[in-house]
Amino acid sequence: MSLIARRHFLAGAGATVLSAPFFPALASLGDVRSLAFDNLHTGERLVTEYWAEGEYIPGALAQVNHVLRDFRSGEVHPIAPNLLDLLAVLRGKLETAAPFNVISGYRSPATNAMLRGENEHSGVASKSLHMQGMAIDIRVPGRSLAGLRDIALAAQAGGVGFYPASDFVHVDVGRVRHW
Repeated sequence: MSLIARRHFLAGAGATVLSAPFFPALASLGDVRSLAFDNLHTGERLVTEYWAEGEYIPGALAQVNHVLRDFRSGEVHPIAPNLLDLLAVLRGKLETAAPFNVISGYRSPATNAMLRGENEHSGVASKSLHMQGMAIDIRVPGRSLAGLRDIALAAQAGGVGFYPASDFVHVDVGRVRHW
C-alpha cells in the first residue's frame, strides 16, 4: 500500500471512529446529506449536497471550505467532514431546513491569537479546534439557542459550548465535553 493510500485509509478509519457515537443518527440522514450556511460576516450563503452515493463530494467540500474560511484573513482550510456530518445530524434533529448562521468557522492561528489576545477571558482557547477546521460557532433561525445546545449535547459527538450572551453555540468534533 502506498504512503498516500495508507494515509487516506487511516484518515477514513479515524473519521469512522470519530463518527461512531452518532452513527445511528447518520444512518437516518438517508442517501444524500445536505447543509445550508449563511456566513454572517461575509454575507455569503451556501446550500449544498456534500455527500451522496456513499461518499463525500469534493466540489461541495471545497465550497464549504470557502464559505467557512477565516473571514478576517481570507485563509481557506479544509473543514472536517465529520463536523459536517454532525451539523447534518443537528439539522435533522432540529427538523429544519433553515441555514446555520455562521459566527465562526475556520480560524487561522494568527486570527485565533489576535482574538485570544483581545481579552484573556474571551473563552478563545489557545489550541482551538477552529484552527483545525474541527469547530464552528452557530445559531439557527427559528430555533432556540438552548434547544440547539441540548441537541448537540445529546449527540455526544464532541465539544459543546453555550454562549447565550453572544447568541451562539460552539460545536466541535474533538473530545466530548461541554461548557
